[in-house]
This record gives sequence, C-alpha cells and structure tokens, in this order.
Amino acid sequence: MERKILIADDHAIVRYGVSLIIREEVPGSVITEVDNFNDALSLVEKEHFHLLILDINLPGGNSIQMLDQIRQKQPSIKILVFTAYEESTFAIRYMQAGADGYLIKNSAADEIGRALRTVLSSQLYVSDSVKESLLADKLNRHNSEANPLRLLSNRENDVLQLMLQGKSVSEIANMLNVHTTTISTYKNRIFEKMNTRNLVELIEKYRLFQS
Repeated sequence: MERKILIADDHAIVRYGVSLIIREEVPGSVITEVDNFNDALSLVEKEHFHLLILDINLPGGNSIQMLDQIRQKQPSIKILVFTAYEESTFAIRYMQAGADGYLIKNSAADEIGRALRTVLSSQLYVSDSVKESLLADKLNRHNSEANPLRLLSNRENDVLQLMLQGKSVSEIANMLNVHTTTISTYKNRIFEKMNTRNLVELIEKYRLFQS
C-alpha cells in the first residue's frame, strides 16, 4: 500500500536522513518535504497524507497548538512529533494534545523505523529514552506532571513575563527598580524551577503549561 508521508523540519540534513529511513522501512512511500509550518498546513489542507513527521520548533508554528491546527485540516492524519526534547513532560503534553508518537531526534535508525511502522499501524509510540525518563520521574518524589509555573513566586513570574518579551537583565532591572544581580538571581531560579537550560527551552515549556 502506497503511503504518503510529509516531513516538516527546517533542517535539510534531517529531512534527508529521515527520508532515507522511510524509503527503507516503508517501501513505496511518497515523501513530501517542507521547511516551515505554513507550507505544511497548506499541504494537509489540499492533499491527503497518512503521516506527518513534525518538528515542534518548526518556523511559523506555535508549539503544541500546531497539532490542533493540523487536525482541523485533516483529522485522520497520523502525527509523529520529531524533537530534541527528551524530557518526559514534553512527551506527555504532546501526546495528550493528540500526537500519535513522540520521537527523539538522536534516536538510532532502527528506532526511527520502529516508530514509523508503529504509528502507521495506528498505534502510539514514545521513544525509549523518554520512557526511561518518565519512569524515573514517576519514581521521584516530585510529580513530573505538575505545572512548573505554579512553583514560581509572584516576582519570579513578573521577571519571566519580561524575559518572554525579550527584555535584557538590565532592562528588567530598570523596569522593576532593582539591581541587575537581583534579576540574575531570579532568572537562575526560574531556569531551575522550570527545569530549563536556556531561553528557547523556557519559552517552549511556558507555551506547554500557560493554559
């Protein structure tokens, strides 16, 4: 059976590598590639696809909201999220939002093939590394599914909102009338409580939990 598969990723080398695995694992597939969300959305509105392999940081897209937008255009399409985020919290949120699979980009070729076959057969798939992370979180005293935004104090939330607006440490300090070292301390606390390493990860996690 011919399978129509859409790869939506802004890195050409990633699309190329995935397409090679698809041709080997799903012979006879018709593969289409796009590098931004607007093109992906336009295609699923016009054409039927069996599977969408979706990078969650795709230009033009808005994180988890992309899944709902895709489903509105083509409810039956299978969506395999393809991402660098190994944290189980992300996998849980995306699967709850309707993804059929959650695959880590550093997965070996055989796991990528297994994910493709699993999702195309209408079953759910989550990367092995994410399963291990999920188990570790479940065994931990802290609930990994709790909303980390609730851990922030009112002042930390104020700083977070300004960070999300792209304000620098000095700009935030001036706006809140405090010293820059104080803002740096708040910033470090925010990264720690949100379990993120940089602003890109912070923005992504904020989008996941803001609702």
